[in-house]
Amino acid sequence: MINRYIIVTAIAFTFASCSKEIEVKSLNFDVTASKTNGVISNTYTTSDSLNFVFKGNPDVITFYSGEISRQYINKDRTSADGTPVLQFTSLRANGMQPNSLSLMVSSDFKGIALKPGTTIRDTVITNANIANAQWSDITDQATLSTGAATTSGDINLSSFANLGKPVYIAFKYVATAGTIQNKWTITLLTLTNKLADESIYTIGNLGAPNTEIKNYSAITYSPGWWVSYDETKNMNKYPWVFTAGTSLVITGAATVGAATAPTEAWAIMGPINLKKVSPDVGVGLKSISAKLEKYLYKYPSVTQSEPTFVASNNVVNGSATVVKALSIKVTKP
Repeated sequence: MINRYIIVTAIAFTFASCSKEIEVKSLNFDVTASKTNGVISNTYTTSDSLNFVFKGNPDVITFYSGEISRQYINKDRTSADGTPVLQFTSLRANGMQPNSLSLMVSSDFKGIALKPGTTIRDTVITNANIANAQWSDITDQATLSTGAATTSGDINLSSFANLGKPVYIAFKYVATAGTIQNKWTITLLTLTNKLADESIYTIGNLGAPNTEIKNYSAITYSPGWWVSYDETKNMNKYPWVFTAGTSLVITGAATVGAATAPTEAWAIMGPINLKKVSPDVGVGLKSISAKLEKYLYKYPSVTQSEPTFVASNNVVNGSATVVKALSIKVTKP
């Protein structure tokens, strides 16, 4: 078995005339892994329960199993190369106008503008930002509805991830005057980043801004959607309607008589880091009030893993930490 550990001690000093610092307790901590019969080994099967035995009594122990999303080395990772994929379902109703929905991506859109000191959108500046941005039309990568609910298929955004900067993804709606204008409904939208180890991180959906997205055990947040239109290009004021967590819907003129002017409207998600991932999270095994002498864990699948234990003693003005990593191999029975 290969064992290694790192000891980190951090003390933050606070000076006060009438207070006394609490001293950090010294920390001695070690871990060994064995089978439940007590045989120490670095090779196990998926039917074995590993018996991790602890020496010392730290205040806190956190466990990283070394499996996907539970690796100590990735506890601070927020970005990783992968394959960003967009998927959604579209439904076209009303009218037969062609090319009324476009899927667009921009890396230089300046974003939704707010009026100074408020959370109120500045529509004039926002529409100028939309008009001035360079938008790449990737509609041809998606399968769109011609009358029934249709899944887009996988839309690979790797070429935009390689730009190394955040992007915005948009649905652009256009309709002409004189005939019934199409209604579009977008549902089941997800944007994911799939890594080489097969882990998949959701980085965008139909959630409102700052809505929680849970990847494995970690919480991240939806970039959200914004809708906008320029009244000079949409005199009848047909908007995208965003229902958080459910859909994006736009209904143009439902009759020929109502189709007195062209329509253009935008629904925009972002900014989005297409390489975004969630940091790996450990499992808390003990707190200061309990003593823990061992911990049983069974790996469900074949793996070459590095289970890692982080032990620490903590006080208000300092801490002492030991990181203990083991190397194990798990095979089929």
